[in-house]
Order: sequence, then structure tokens, then C-alpha cells
Amino acid sequence: MKLILIGCPGAGKGTQAKILSKHFGIAHISTGDLLREETNNKTELGLKIIDIMNSGGLVSDDIVSALLAKRIKKDDCKKGYILDGYPRNVSQAEGLNDITGGIDKVILISVEDDKIIERMAGRRSCPKCAQMYHIKYNPPKSEGICDSCGAELIQRKDDNEQTVKNRLEVYHSNTAPVIEYYRQKGLVCEFNGEGEIEKISREIINTLEQTFK
Repeated sequence: MKLILIGCPGAGKGTQAKILSKHFGIAHISTGDLLREETNNKTELGLKIIDIMNSGGLVSDDIVSALLAKRIKKDDCKKGYILDGYPRNVSQAEGLNDITGGIDKVILISVEDDKIIERMAGRRSCPKCAQMYHIKYNPPKSEGICDSCGAELIQRKDDNEQTVKNRLEVYHSNTAPVIEYYRQKGLVCEFNGEGEIEKISREIINTLEQTFK
């Protein structure tokens, strides 16, 4: 089973990918994680990736494709995998078959832009213990202070409102056409991403189980 999850930044792709990965016993491949792993090594390429991501842009196709081609050769991908965050444009989608040998289904998680801005701009994280909060939906007991370790919470650079808006603009101009590309191939299953996480995952799992039974 080879799947793609598509949706704008903050739509919940990562959360749903983890649930589907565990349920079906297939690998969860987040291109964001692959890129962060590269940046953690602080290579010249990693530093370039940091600048691109902080500005809300997209890393070049050749970089992401090379990282992905390397990742799917690992043993945990033998039963299949879920691509989370790739492809992000039609060029990547057209070249994906050369990497994966074909895709079985594309899961589209749809969320309105204003909901995404509220979700992401309200996120706060602890730089010490990595605990995550949201100023509206999951606030700390003391404003701006981590409940777990008492450190001062921060807002990631790519979560500030203007950067989120920039990322959404990039998504709509580059990634949205990918949806139409896969619609024409009859591979897209669309789900509303504004409901409860468990409800959304049940709907996706039920659809996939009906498809692959």
C-alpha cells in the first residue's frame, strides 16, 4: 500500500499519517522530517534548507527527491508507506513514479485557510523539553511558561502569522494543482480536516479498507 497525504500546512497530515502507519503497519515518511534530519547535521545543505523553510518557501525538487529515494529503500518500507508532505508540485508528482513505481491512493485533508492561521499562529513550544501548547486550545497553566519544566515558551519562526500566510500562498499556487493532477487519475479521496482527529482517522481507515479489501 503506497499512499500520499495532501493538505495545506497545519491540516493534520502528520497526525493522520502516524495513525494510518500504525493501523496498516506501513512506514510514515515525512519529507519535513527528512529535511529536519538534514538540518540537524548542520551541513551546508542543511543551513540552506533552514533559510528556505523559515521564509515559508519550498526546498528544490532535486533535494527532496534524492532524500525520498534513499528513504524508501529501507526495510520498513517493504510493506508500503505513506508520503507526508510530498509531492508539493506537479513536477514532483510527475517524477514520483520513477521513485516509487506508482501510488495507490491520495488522501486529501481539507481545512479552510482561516482555521489554519488560527491553529498555527497560536502554537507555542518549549525549547527545553519540546512540550507543545496552543494559546487557545491547549494553553499552559501560566501564560508563556511551560507546565512541565518552567521554561519560557517560544513561537517557532515558521509559525508566525505572516509566515503561515506565505506558506498558504505557496501551497495554493504550487501544491493545489497536484490535487487536480491526481483527480484526473481517479486516485483522490477527500476528507474534512476540521473535525475530531479520531473521527477523521476512522473515515480514512474505513475508506482504505473498503478500497483494498
